[in-house]
Amino acid sequence: MPVKETHPAQEVDLALHNLATQLRIDSIEATTAAGSGHPTSSMSAADLLAVLFFEVMRLDPVHPADPANDKFVLSKGHAAPVLYSVWAELGLYPREHLLTLRKLDSDLEGHPTPELPFVAVPTGSLGQGLPVALGMALQARLAGASYRTYALLGDGETSEGSVWEAAKVASFYHVDNLCAIVDVNRLGQSQPTMLQHDMDVYRRRWDAFGWNAIVLDGHDLPQIRAAFANAAQTSGKPTVLLARTLKGKGVAFIEDKNGWHGKALKAGEEANAALSELRAAIRPVPNGYKPWPRKPAPAPAPLPVPSGKAPEPNYKLGQQLATREAFGQALAALGQRDERLVAIDGDVENSTFTQDFQKVQPERFFEGYIAEQNMTGMAMGFATTGRIPFVSTFACFLTRAADFIRLAGLAQANVKFVGTHAGISIGEDGGSQMGLEDLSLFRALPHSVVLYPTDAVSTWRAITLIAEVKGLCYVRTGRPKAAVIYENSEPFAIGKCKVLRQSAQDRVTVVAAGVTLTEALAAYDRLQKEAIAIRVIDLFSVRPVDTEALLAAARDTNNTLITVEDHYSAGGIGDAVSEAVSPAGVRVHRLTVNGVPRSGKPEELLHRYGIDADAIIAAVKGL
Repeated sequence: MPVKETHPAQEVDLALHNLATQLRIDSIEATTAAGSGHPTSSMSAADLLAVLFFEVMRLDPVHPADPANDKFVLSKGHAAPVLYSVWAELGLYPREHLLTLRKLDSDLEGHPTPELPFVAVPTGSLGQGLPVALGMALQARLAGASYRTYALLGDGETSEGSVWEAAKVASFYHVDNLCAIVDVNRLGQSQPTMLQHDMDVYRRRWDAFGWNAIVLDGHDLPQIRAAFANAAQTSGKPTVLLARTLKGKGVAFIEDKNGWHGKALKAGEEANAALSELRAAIRPVPNGYKPWPRKPAPAPAPLPVPSGKAPEPNYKLGQQLATREAFGQALAALGQRDERLVAIDGDVENSTFTQDFQKVQPERFFEGYIAEQNMTGMAMGFATTGRIPFVSTFACFLTRAADFIRLAGLAQANVKFVGTHAGISIGEDGGSQMGLEDLSLFRALPHSVVLYPTDAVSTWRAITLIAEVKGLCYVRTGRPKAAVIYENSEPFAIGKCKVLRQSAQDRVTVVAAGVTLTEALAAYDRLQKEAIAIRVIDLFSVRPVDTEALLAAARDTNNTLITVEDHYSAGGIGDAVSEAVSPAGVRVHRLTVNGVPRSGKPEELLHRYGIDADAIIAAVKGL
């Protein structure tokens, strides 16, 4: 990318040198005031960010969240102080605000969060920034937007497998509007990094993954500018800048010294010595040149929000259809109505049935391959741009991306997860394929919505509901075919359940969802023949639960509920119901999958693990 023509290169370099030095000064002052933080990791990246933000990127400093701006993800989130300093230089807040770093009521947290307008996703759990940036870059291509996306990684971070998941997928999609920068400062938290400064090995690895890999001195300003220019001119592949840097650059007694990771300099003599050395390096710039970002190109028009009613389901009572199939059909119908929807699948679209969406919206379907962490990060990137990403794979494989999902929850990201093949009811494939922890994972996230439909109609409604509500949502679907039990017109709502069977003589309420609701209805029919009345509730909304309806049912049925679920005992339906009703003194008896699952026919497994109609009948009679 060309240097601004109105100023000689030497003036530009001197101004950028001074700017990078100020970023280092700010990083030390802020972390010393906080008494903690990562000054040395910030200092190694100062030259890179000075050039990137003030010479390369196109952004409007007055409007940091402008969709036309180039995108930046600080994957090495512990270097937050240098990023905060950049935005102080850009005038977003006074420099004094940097001294609130890490304070309870400050928006300058220890690692960046979206509380700040220039931060799209929370970072600091290493390995997540590049997948997110990939999603942003793919969205630019999809929308015909001209913005470029940059991600700054640490060298130790490249030990994370998710980095290479993203590297592989980015090169497959030829995402040439994506530029990664690896700050190769040689030192990790406790010891030197795996490769230290072996830049040739770094280059060969990224070359092998299909990237335009550029090795450079990360403190040589002309080299940095030239590398970014190369990236901008490269087509057909993403670019990675492998920048050889020194941790603690600019201060002799900490530069390239092990043992300084995550250590603030002590106030007084130690910090003063470092600051004096840095201030002495600042020199006057002829003609008063001040680097400043370039203006962004106009952004494409925002995607329209659909109006009118969502498409309706069209099933017949008694029709046998797996909930995973209904998910695919609903997603395809919604995708035709709403341009914001994108689907990302982990090479199981013929099992999750997102292939239905792929057939009608091929340009908005993204194959994530068997790389669930990257798939989730991509979805977060899409969500930051106004898209509504649906991420789908087997429920058990979503747990592989648990840390990414955790940060999506921290971000309150508008990402929709659908896990199929949940529970032991998948049968013969065995325990490694059985999602039995997924409800626990998604229920634990702040403000998440978790829905568990039983038939095709309720699945259609669930997918429609989560597409329309903003925030992180999870829908659990199953492999076995299930009879349609609801009329197409039946309404559903987040936070509401359905009472399917009830009478004045009910002695207990059975609460279930999915395959175990089918078992509960079978138990009801058998108990009716013995003149034993029970109430049956389809929980549907696992988070939030319908506390009012559950308490009302408990009051009518001897203050007792039985929950039955195809999930481990921790964190599932039993826990969700107990949390809601136990404070009112309601007794909850739980039937869950206890023990290590194995292969077998679905009905055999439901019986062996005590969550079938027989087990429900025994529980009712045993109360």
